[in-house]
Amino acid sequence: MAMSSKSASTSDGAARLVVVATPIGNLGDLSPRAVAALSTAGYIYCEDTRRALKLLSHASIKGPRLVSHHRFNEAASTPAAIERLQAGATIALVTDAGTPLVRHPGSRLVRAALAAGIPVEAVPGPSAALAALVVSGLATDRWCFEGFVPRTGRARTERLAAIAGETDRAVVVFESPYRVLRLLDDLAGACGPARPVAVCRELTKLHEEVWRGTVAEAAERSRNVKPRGEYVLVVGPPPRPGLNSAGPAPM
Repeated sequence: MAMSSKSASTSDGAARLVVVATPIGNLGDLSPRAVAALSTAGYIYCEDTRRALKLLSHASIKGPRLVSHHRFNEAASTPAAIERLQAGATIALVTDAGTPLVRHPGSRLVRAALAAGIPVEAVPGPSAALAALVVSGLATDRWCFEGFVPRTGRARTERLAAIAGETDRAVVVFESPYRVLRLLDDLAGACGPARPVAVCRELTKLHEEVWRGTVAEAAERSRNVKPRGEYVLVVGPPPRPGLNSAGPAPM
């Protein structure tokens, strides 16, 4: 997959910001177009330079300058990025895993680039939310993304109530292994124990697992199975009489 690197400006002289999706676990999911975008960028703005270096090494990419760009410094680093773009550079924006701006930083930079008249392009690819959705076994014609539920207080209660109120759409939720049991318990309380759910972890990785059933069953299972890896939950609409809303049997 080796490709030659370029200078800080694009070969065609047209500066642009390129939002590049990267693997969520399996490096084999890095697309040829993503490799090309990373190879020809003058700068790669990334959450963690160490992870970005691992990705670039896998694709045999050398040359682009890595710039740390995360939620704690996004406001401070965006003006310099715009100056580089206006000077003719091309910047590739990546996240630690998956698609930038989807529960990752980058929206401030994209808005600033557009306001400055800089073209913004997307190189689509891996997304944990979509990967979980399509293997959930639940209806996927209508769905929404909630990201991480607030950890405490009124904000958490309101978000759980909003999820419970989704009667026609699947809801995709992210959670860490340290809090997934509590989330499942709270979902059972807010949505009812029979609400269908797919519990996905380590998607695309060696120990990928997808469990399907009800939130009450998922919570009980989590008490006996040590949570490992990052989790994506797909909460289905309430079951309807005569319909198997939960999809396939638990696995």
